[in-house]
Amino acid sequence: MAKTRDPQGKLVLIIGPSGVGKSVILKALRERHPEFHFPRSATTRSRREGEGDDLYHFVSEQEFDQLQKKGEFLEWALIHSGPRYATMMDEIIPFIKHGKTVIREVDVQGFESIRHHTLFTGPKPLYPLQSIFILPENKQQLIDHIKTRAPISDDELQRRIASMEKELTYASLCNAEIVNREGSLEKAIGEVEQAILD
Repeated sequence: MAKTRDPQGKLVLIIGPSGVGKSVILKALRERHPEFHFPRSATTRSRREGEGDDLYHFVSEQEFDQLQKKGEFLEWALIHSGPRYATMMDEIIPFIKHGKTVIREVDVQGFESIRHHTLFTGPKPLYPLQSIFILPENKQQLIDHIKTRAPISDDELQRRIASMEKELTYASLCNAEIVNREGSLEKAIGEVEQAILD
């Protein structure tokens, strides 16, 4: 007997360059929509003081390798030549099957991996996928945010700007593009909510 998927369950990817306000928007969605599922990431980084298991599934390098070999990841990435992070299948698929809206923040590398994954691509994908790109009002807005976060060298700033330019080219590949204008965060959150709930 053929499997049928719950038409209400879906994976929603939130994408956007560093400093655009993704984490603030996600925090608001968590608070307002307890019915949504926000999956944990698997990571090889060390647990920070006071950190629980609500956001991350902490694993050793060996455990990460084993999970990867067993095909437990939708996608994974090495961050700045340091720890590895991954999106775990069992944090996503069972929830979609049960009709849940699963919200996941990813970088453009993760977006590319997931949107081309066999579970989400093709003429009849097994599970529905939605992507929302958060855009800045303008590039200067992002540069200002990066500068005010923490002291940064000119070289690092130029590297971040080059990365931002590349990331912005992915906006047109997404289902929705939402601009987070300076001073209009509530409007951006509302537009993200509307896009997810439509």
